[in-house]
Amino acid sequence: MSSVAGGPGLRIAVVGCGYWGSKHVRVLNATDGIDEVILVDSRADRMRSLAKSYRSAPRFTSLKSALPQVDAVVVATPPSAHVSVALEAIAARKHVLVEKPLAPTTADARRLIQAAAEAGVILMVGHTFEYNPAVRKLAELVRNGELGELYYLDSARLNLGLYQNDVNVIFDLAPHDVSIINFVLGRKPVAVQAWASRHAHRQLEDVAYLRLYYDDYFDNSGLSANIHVSWLDPCKVRRITAVGSKKMAVYNDLAAEDRIRILDKGVCLPPEGDDLTQPPMSYRYGDIVVPFVSPAEPLAVQDRHFVECIANAARPLSDGEDGLSVVEALEAAELSRRFGRPVLLDEVRSGNHVNGSSPRHNGHPAGSWSPESQRVHPVAASARPLLTVSGPEAG
Repeated sequence: MSSVAGGPGLRIAVVGCGYWGSKHVRVLNATDGIDEVILVDSRADRMRSLAKSYRSAPRFTSLKSALPQVDAVVVATPPSAHVSVALEAIAARKHVLVEKPLAPTTADARRLIQAAAEAGVILMVGHTFEYNPAVRKLAELVRNGELGELYYLDSARLNLGLYQNDVNVIFDLAPHDVSIINFVLGRKPVAVQAWASRHAHRQLEDVAYLRLYYDDYFDNSGLSANIHVSWLDPCKVRRITAVGSKKMAVYNDLAAEDRIRILDKGVCLPPEGDDLTQPPMSYRYGDIVVPFVSPAEPLAVQDRHFVECIANAARPLSDGEDGLSVVEALEAAELSRRFGRPVLLDEVRSGNHVNGSSPRHNGHPAGSWSPESQRVHPVAASARPLLTVSGPEAG
């Protein structure tokens, strides 16, 4: 295998050369440490299109045929095929990067993690936004306390399309926001609540709202994150707002220059007193700061990290456990949507969700909605380190 540091470069197969897979092909061909990028897709039209730009790239219609010639595999197929393709590569002892979401269920995600561990290969998940310099800057602001006590995060990922054939809007778009929020907070949610509806599509939900609870009380006073995803919106929006006690920050992925804005805005309680002629809150308006954010392409940073992890036998930032945490939240959201109540992540892990009834914790039904009955054990998760980008792209 050509994956030893200082030795020959890697040979990487990209399975699924559609919209996102073709981006991997472009990035990998420009990445140091790679000798050859192999194209794998059963669709002849995609192969013909890529062949115009990558004439010398080996091409195969199945992964089985390509496996003897590769060291690692990027799985960029539709989500319904992620598990089968990744397991085939792992069984051949190839390192694997799987696009989001890692798997359709937590059981499948665990299968991939176990299989990779037994085969001794690297399993990485394509949570591209965790390699986005603007997201890392937002995480730095939150973790360093520059915003003060964090009240909540609000995320919107909207557009007119692209509709998928095998997953609804939650599994298509929300993985990005769940992974971003988990990364920014350095924590996993303890419960998820979701609402979704079908409009233009008859079988798949195309508009959804999620609330992720990160404190051991999932009520209206703890730290939470709200996510709005839609395939059916007239405006393209890619925005996350972080609201703290001192300052607020807005990450706008569509902004050309000011992707991160720090706003010295907030509200304050008035002095104690019974003067009802005064407003109930006072408001603070200060400067707006736009910090420098590296222009490094997130996918290029991610794929280079994959290559470096293989060369150094290192654990990826977005490893299988990271992918599992996102799938757990997505599965909890799907159950919440069907049951009409918040779903604890512990329910997903234990499989204790055979029906829509509320689980019991500490002798109290979680659906009774008193603060004591809502108390659950928070997920023990230490903050993952921020990735250091080396070289001229560091910022």
